[in-house]
Amino acid sequence: MVIKFEGNKNGGIPAAVLPGLLNSFSFFFVIIAALLPTPIASYSIVGEKVEKSLEPLLATPTTDGEILLGKSIAAFLPTIIATYAGATIFMILIDNVTHSTLGYLYFPNWTIGVILLLLAPLAAVLSVELNVIASARVSDVRAASQLGALMFLPFTAIYVAGEIGLISLDTNNLLIISAIVAALDVVLFRISTATFRRDEILTKWK
Repeated sequence: MVIKFEGNKNGGIPAAVLPGLLNSFSFFFVIIAALLPTPIASYSIVGEKVEKSLEPLLATPTTDGEILLGKSIAAFLPTIIATYAGATIFMILIDNVTHSTLGYLYFPNWTIGVILLLLAPLAAVLSVELNVIASARVSDVRAASQLGALMFLPFTAIYVAGEIGLISLDTNNLLIISAIVAALDVVLFRISTATFRRDEILTKWK
């Protein structure tokens, strides 16, 4: 653990420094939530098309919105389960390591609450939608994965900005970021439903 290593090396991390450091570490779960859906969501359309398993679904009376919703849920749920499992382990370990320094259990708190209950799910939805759009517009699984993987870059930039002091990853800023991501989710959902064309997928993809 970085915190334990640095504490042993430098004689202990000051209690005043730990909250900011832990908030930055917590933001990693947003990056994870944005990155994990890539393999499933990018494969969801183009992969099944390549394997000839998508045509029967597209030939049913199911609407485009229902197909996209099903593909999105299939990528979203495993991502959130894995993110929450990792976060639970993280909080337990961090509380165990930092309790002697802080004098109290740092987690759970409002910051990790906003991250796990709001921002991480919104980031996962954003990633899923972008990956599904990419998967519907290209004819190669690798290309879809590469395009979808770019989704984690904006969140990585936010993390770096927090680390170098450009922004503070406190609860208020996390709520602002969440609102922006939620707006992007709505925009991408409209784009995905507008650009998904089952007839084109059935007739033009080879």
